[in-house]
Amino acid sequence: MKAIRLAAAGGLENLHLIDLPDPAAPRAGEIKVRIHASSLNYHDLLVATHPDAEGRDRIPMSDGAGVVSAVGEGVDEFVVGDAVVSCFFPQWQSGRKVPTDFAATPGDGIDGFARESVTLPATAFTRAPEGYSHEEAATLTTAGLTAWRALVVDGGIKAGDTVLVLGSGGVSVLALQMALSMGARVIATTSSTEKADRLRSLGADTVINYKDTPEWGDAVLAATGGRGADIVVEVGGPGTLAQSIRACAPGGHIALIGVLTGFAGEVPTNELMGKHQRLQGLIVGSREHQQDMVRALEGFDWRPVVDRSYPLEEIAEAFALQKAGRHFGKICLTY
Repeated sequence: MKAIRLAAAGGLENLHLIDLPDPAAPRAGEIKVRIHASSLNYHDLLVATHPDAEGRDRIPMSDGAGVVSAVGEGVDEFVVGDAVVSCFFPQWQSGRKVPTDFAATPGDGIDGFARESVTLPATAFTRAPEGYSHEEAATLTTAGLTAWRALVVDGGIKAGDTVLVLGSGGVSVLALQMALSMGARVIATTSSTEKADRLRSLGADTVINYKDTPEWGDAVLAATGGRGADIVVEVGGPGTLAQSIRACAPGGHIALIGVLTGFAGEVPTNELMGKHQRLQGLIVGSREHQQDMVRALEGFDWRPVVDRSYPLEEIAEAFALQKAGRHFGKICLTY
């Protein structure tokens, strides 16, 4: 079977197409899945472009969507032919005992889904939403579940809330679509006129160009009559957090997700405390969260936005597009 191997040295030039033996038949509790699509996340880009300190080669990609091709003894949740999607933290089935590292995350601590077939425990997958293409389903493992947890699990979104999303990457666009489906008003930021038009076409009520308006937190306040956003989906990190705190309403929720602007920085704690805001870090979610999300998505009339799909062997070109930030929504691999 075809697969991609990332050499331990890291770097897009060290992503190589290889042939591997077909995986073994599933044992008790396992399923075999023919993988048809994956989607690119910032986490995958970090893995692909940084050397592995332990000197391991790795099959990349944390997201995988495909079809069950064989079922092991004792598995009654899936049958052959079911469309499934992988879990980012397969060891986190439910509950509040959250993982604190990526040791069991596909594409990072263990081999991922840049390969045509895998045999894994059935609990490493959930069913995909009915009617979704494999590319659409592949956007859910990381970006979709992150947006869901930010809005629903942690944010407690309600109809009539105002949600602020930053930029037009996968998490932000999916959060915009989910929030609108739940009766919220959405404000978005971007640096591109073209992307602003696309955000409005998806339903964003207000779009703020953060290059033209560096103090965009004040612009969010102005757009909400001085109140601010009830939920902020904060994907930027230290370079945007101060403005997100400014933009957030008193008693509001800030879902701290991304590190696009770095890994550490100053926090205006006085404003955060004075406005009684809740700042919560999160990394994706549990299998139970994903099952809940899949059920909800089947009741919505929209699909995830896939900007472009590449064949597996063009994975380096796909990452180059992601790194350049020219995409809108998600970039996928198909195979």
